[in-house]
Amino acid sequence: MTELPTVAIVGRANVGKSTLMNRIVGERIAIVEPRPGVTRDRKEVKTDWRGREFTLIDTGGWMSTKEDLDRKVSEQSEQAMNEADIVLFVVDGITGVNDEDARVADLVRRRKRPTLLVASKIDVDQHEAGIWELLSLGIGEPHPTSGVHGRGVADLLDAIVDLLPEPEDAEDFVVPAKERDHLSIALVGRPNVGKSTLFNRLVGEDRSVVHDQAGTTRDSVDTVVETELGTVRFVDTAGMRRRARIDEDTEYYSFVRALNSVDKSDIALLVIDATVGVTHQDQRLAERIDVAGCPIIVLLNKWDLLDAEERSDVMTTVEKRLHFLSESAIIKISALTGSNVQKLLPTLAGTIDDYQRRVPTRQVNNVIRMAQQQQPAPGGARVLYATQGATDPPTFTLFANRKLPQTYLRYLERSIREAFDMGSTPIKLRVRRRSGD
Repeated sequence: MTELPTVAIVGRANVGKSTLMNRIVGERIAIVEPRPGVTRDRKEVKTDWRGREFTLIDTGGWMSTKEDLDRKVSEQSEQAMNEADIVLFVVDGITGVNDEDARVADLVRRRKRPTLLVASKIDVDQHEAGIWELLSLGIGEPHPTSGVHGRGVADLLDAIVDLLPEPEDAEDFVVPAKERDHLSIALVGRPNVGKSTLFNRLVGEDRSVVHDQAGTTRDSVDTVVETELGTVRFVDTAGMRRRARIDEDTEYYSFVRALNSVDKSDIALLVIDATVGVTHQDQRLAERIDVAGCPIIVLLNKWDLLDAEERSDVMTTVEKRLHFLSESAIIKISALTGSNVQKLLPTLAGTIDDYQRRVPTRQVNNVIRMAQQQQPAPGGARVLYATQGATDPPTFTLFANRKLPQTYLRYLERSIREAFDMGSTPIKLRVRRRSGD
């Protein structure tokens, strides 16, 4: 088989290279920490876009210090830079250019192969105003992206594919259809909320250690079981607490592996201790799962321990702190006694149907056309054509004549969700610009 083309992500330390790689690949492949030096070795992984496969290479942050370890990391980065077919030169779009960016730019300019300048951490439109100073690096026009939120990444991938060398054998670059062997469902939540007790009840055996000491589960534990829905993999994850309270390396990596399990799962069960209510950390976890792009079912555990007034208070906090999950199902259970746990499988069945939903192109375009008639986009922007490109979750590509504001994209997403009754499943919209009238 012909060797795949390579795309290397380079730049100084802590500019968001690993976050960008995780977003492109769609999994938490690289550990991400807001401090330099976390990524040291080159990490290679195969990925694809628009039917073209390539090898993506994440490198350690290039540093000009003379310390032995830093020097070796920089040498690895330079080697990847010199060998790659395409280089993604990542610069922090918020802090702007510094001396080390300029030194990396000098190295990049000596290459004769294609290079794309990536302005990272551009989470909102207002951040784009300052990226044009990056033109001083002499690499070309910057591509604004947000690895955390996925903003601009589809456009960047389009630019990468356009620069990839033509395959010698087209068959070598055909991406095989993804085959699903089972659903993966992750149980997530803060420490000591009852995840392992629920996990054991769902799989029908004592698979996880259950103890009243927080943090008993140090790693993700999974079991494949046969259910009325077919084969299902249930994953019990370590309790995720605030990073500021993580003071052990073992616990930190348990946290990373738990997030990795979420990224790889089709559905997440967010377990909340109803006797405590929805905490700020529950809210942050829900946001993190939502960003991962998998549907969420909220489980209020220990519901049987609350009186009527306490139950009303809990539901008020759910509406307040988890308002962004307004379409998500909420089930009030007791993992210890099994109360209402039987409601989980039917709820999962509906969520799975939505997650795997495929909508005919004609119907998608009808909904988009009606939405634009009722509320046109500002500035003359409009969607010329729309199609669903993927499921798990439903992903729609919109071909537009110009950039669509985020507020208008949310309006179109809501229109699609309501028209096809997609419940709580996430919907991804990818916008591609092309000539209009």
